[in-house]
Amino acid sequence: MFRLALTYWDLGEFKKAEKLEIVLVEKRKRLLGVNHSDTLLSMSNLGWTSKNLGKFKKAEKLQLFALEKQKQLLGVDHLDTLATMGHLAATYNELGEFAKAENLEAGVLEKRKQLLGDEHPDTLRAMGNLAVTNQKLNKFKRAEELQIFVAEKQTENLGDSHPNTLRAIANLAVTFRNLGKVKEAEELDVTVLDKRTQLLGINHPDTLRSMANLARTCKELGEFKKGREA
Repeated sequence: MFRLALTYWDLGEFKKAEKLEIVLVEKRKRLLGVNHSDTLLSMSNLGWTSKNLGKFKKAEKLQLFALEKQKQLLGVDHLDTLATMGHLAATYNELGEFAKAENLEAGVLEKRKQLLGDEHPDTLRAMGNLAVTNQKLNKFKRAEELQIFVAEKQTENLGDSHPNTLRAIANLAVTFRNLGKVKEAEELDVTVLDKRTQLLGINHPDTLRSMANLARTCKELGEFKKGREA
């Protein structure tokens, strides 16, 4: 049941995943108890699915409960605990509670650095998440520092065409634009758009998002014609 729910996650079919996860949580509560690590993991997963369905308050409630219990039972260094912290931070971002999200993401990042090293994929993901939250808090210099590191390491480790690399570059472009480094932002936006057009096609949502980002950057440069064409 758990593996099928993961498959539905990967397919973006969150309603189907939610139905399975609700059943799984109830079964594990009955069989294992509410404080068992497997039950808490199921609750955390259901919270993540709820977040993806736009049920942010439900997600927050599940994730807060799971996180407090996981800290008590597993400790703050356990991978399940760190995953729930990251998921709760994502929920806080959706709720507009960026300071709470930042606090959690900073904690996750420090733990992942200690446990996995600076260049591990999970550490880089945590850096990227914290940087995006920094953007929302207008901490653009801090975001820039993190995003430059992430973009460089993702390029080295995954190549310049990997979705994670392109996401990191696109996020850095947004930060550059907010710092007034508009020409640098344009160069990155063009790179991401070209790669996504080649890899995904012109009508893919990520490609269309890249077009919108480039148009916004071009508008700030005063290149209105180029912005309209993008």
